[in-house]
Amino acid sequence: MKNNLRVQLFWGIALCLAGIGVFFRIPQVMPQVKSIPQFLNAIGFIYFSFYLLGILLVVGGVKKLHDVYKKYKKMP
Repeated sequence: MKNNLRVQLFWGIALCLAGIGVFFRIPQVMPQVKSIPQFLNAIGFIYFSFYLLGILLVVGGVKKLHDVYKKYKKMP
């Protein structure tokens, strides 16, 4: 049981870090995306999608960490 919690803890941390990484990467990638003519009409949707992905990763990681913390507190 303790080994499973450790894996879940690392998974939650990885999700949070991936979400934070998305937020730092968006300003670097968007100029390249804007240079593609087919994506110019949908640039707002692309921004929305990238930021939504980052938010979902962070929220999922925080939820995972919260669940692991609750399970850890219940252990004898």
